[in-house]
Amino acid sequence: MTTLALSPHRPPSPAARLPRLLAGIGDQPAGLRWHERQHGPMPMLRRAGRLIDVVEASGLTGRGGAGFPAGRKMRSVAAGPGSKVLVANGAEGEPASLKDRLLLSRLPHLVLDGMTLAAEAVGASEAYLCVHGTQHGLLDGLEHAVHERLAAGLDPMPIQVTGIPGRYVSSEQSSIVQFLNGGPGKPTFSPPRPHERGVNGHPTLVHNVETLAHLALIARYGDRWFRGTGTPSAPGSMLVTVSGAVARPGVYEIEMGTPVGRLVMLAGGPAEPLSGLLVGGYFGAWLPVEAAWPVPMTHTSLKAAGGALGAGIVIALPASACPIAETARVVRYLAEENAGQCGPCVFGLPALADALGDLAYCGGRNGAVDQVAALLPLIERRGACRHPDGATQLVRSLLRAFPADARRHERTGSCGGVARPPVLPLPRDEDREWDFR
Repeated sequence: MTTLALSPHRPPSPAARLPRLLAGIGDQPAGLRWHERQHGPMPMLRRAGRLIDVVEASGLTGRGGAGFPAGRKMRSVAAGPGSKVLVANGAEGEPASLKDRLLLSRLPHLVLDGMTLAAEAVGASEAYLCVHGTQHGLLDGLEHAVHERLAAGLDPMPIQVTGIPGRYVSSEQSSIVQFLNGGPGKPTFSPPRPHERGVNGHPTLVHNVETLAHLALIARYGDRWFRGTGTPSAPGSMLVTVSGAVARPGVYEIEMGTPVGRLVMLAGGPAEPLSGLLVGGYFGAWLPVEAAWPVPMTHTSLKAAGGALGAGIVIALPASACPIAETARVVRYLAEENAGQCGPCVFGLPALADALGDLAYCGGRNGAVDQVAALLPLIERRGACRHPDGATQLVRSLLRAFPADARRHERTGSCGGVARPPVLPLPRDEDREWDFR
């Protein structure tokens, strides 16, 4: 195995494996001077061309949801013709996730280091850091961090902080590329994919900001250091947003492979009896508590259990809440957030939202569950992007995880759980208090 660090900065001791990304995090944004005291200077750029080898050896996978090998994506862009472009995706479209916002607001220089190193490694001549344009405070903070680095002469190319539309579908990588090309922030058909032809027609590397933050530490400490935590097939750490009926909702850094139940206990344990866990966010899946509890937090393990890792989201559903109503509310939101480019989004998702809402709030009608189930194959795998498939995956998992609840609604109508305050967060909800661990 390759053992290579691009900087002589001394690695943390093995006894202090975690936190890594969140080491030393405070209540205020970390300035450049604090960042360099904590992590050491950014590795020498004249050696950064070797970074792709290190990232491939580390086993780092993308932390934006897809889990694609980060080094392989970098190598494909570097091998492309002409000049290249780097895009850091910090536009957290998933309402249940706060990890990217945490990194960008508290530890911006870790992400910016990763951007500069990745851009140098693939030969990029332009770099964009994208967040939702409605996040004015975050945009201002990132501009300040970029100017700090400019004054220190750190980055050989200007990093452009860009606000994109605040829509769910706008954070998808092809949406961002289309927006940077002057079009609407909506997904495009593929191929070509961004790594083949992206911003201004150039091969474009799109990495999630957490992926880039890990990359900045791998460049300092090497691939074996990164593999010192996690599992052989899923190395490293990851950030997870835990919410719902737990004592301490917040963002936690865990080893890859940590069991779902241990993560819930890390967040203070259940605040009340639980009936299920939503793992992976709104393009993820519901799992019954007893099925989810021992499952390792990896893409492979969760997929085998019928779930999804996604962008690292776990929401604990209390037994007093109604899973049908909670899901109906989210599906309505997803239907309203569609790109409006194809029939499955324009017609299919609203029909699914209507049928699920009818089951949740009216019920007492034979065939209501079958009506919901019959819509799913008419929607999935027919859209211009993955948006409709994500919604149908969520609904399929609901019917699989809570069949008795669904049939009870069908027979007797709405349950008492629909009257309690919602558990699953949506953008229109009031801001909540979070812990950051």
